[in-house]
Amino acid sequence: MKKFMNSAGTLAQDCLEGLVAAHGDIIAFGTERKHVRRRTLSVDKVAIISGGGAGHEPMHAGFVGPGMLDAACTGHIFTSPTPDQIFSAIRDTDNGAGTLLIVKNYDGDVMNFEMAAEMAAADASRRIETVIVSDDIAVERSARGTGRRGVAGTLVVEKIIGAAAEAGAALPELKSLGDAVVAATRTMGVALKGTTVPQTTRETFVLGPNEMEIGVGIHGEPGRARAQITDASSIVTLICSHILEDFGGLSGRSILLFVNGLGGTPLSELYLVFGLARTFFEAHGVTISRSLVGTYVTSLDMAGISITVTVLDDRLTELWDAPVHTASLRW
Repeated sequence: MKKFMNSAGTLAQDCLEGLVAAHGDIIAFGTERKHVRRRTLSVDKVAIISGGGAGHEPMHAGFVGPGMLDAACTGHIFTSPTPDQIFSAIRDTDNGAGTLLIVKNYDGDVMNFEMAAEMAAADASRRIETVIVSDDIAVERSARGTGRRGVAGTLVVEKIIGAAAEAGAALPELKSLGDAVVAATRTMGVALKGTTVPQTTRETFVLGPNEMEIGVGIHGEPGRARAQITDASSIVTLICSHILEDFGGLSGRSILLFVNGLGGTPLSELYLVFGLARTFFEAHGVTISRSLVGTYVTSLDMAGISITVTVLDDRLTELWDAPVHTASLRW
């Protein structure tokens, strides 16, 4: 394993130090350097907070700024932030309008954000709501267990909720909107190489020279199937077919099509995938009204891609188009 780092134990914090140094006009460290927050907080606006383990950069700290998050909490590599980190972010950003927590559906994240919410509710009776993101269709829905994971669709939820909060939406409205965006979003990923985790210096799964992993997660998890690698068109058709089937069809609908790199995939290949996905959906009567292509929600150095679809209406489109100014997403 070769990585630019001082040590595996300090990698996450060293990354944040550099991020804040590079974008000090937008972000700053919060209390006791336990989280990253907007340098200037808005008055009378619901605070939007998210977070998770490091290793998914630029998510989440790269999405802190006007039009998106007010704060982000980062744990160690692939490890949830602690309840006291999250509680610190709530106290640092809550100005009386309440706080909305956006949480990816993983046991550790859900548990620690829930504990922080309970701590905050007991502290000056703060008002807290939570949106759980569960867009990964590679994990089957189940009455038992955590259920579907939160992956690249989390960015879409954060952007739309952030825009609505910036426009003055109240906490109950933001909670309802967030749940609606989650219900309108599906993601599936595929990898050609596993993730090399600094603490273990090993890949999370090892593929043969002609193999690919279908349905991977963003913590280096293997997928739900392993198959022989084929051409890009066949891979994209496979992923998009699963997404379309999960929606039960999208003919006549407008969507946001988001092609995301998992950390080790060149931009040229991401655009190739987007073009193929667009052709697939248009052939099925779907309108691509908005698009996003790039490396935004990663699994360290995993060579892979994910495709996210969010069904849009006029309001969601307007909120997606609203101005955003963060380190990693801006228009």
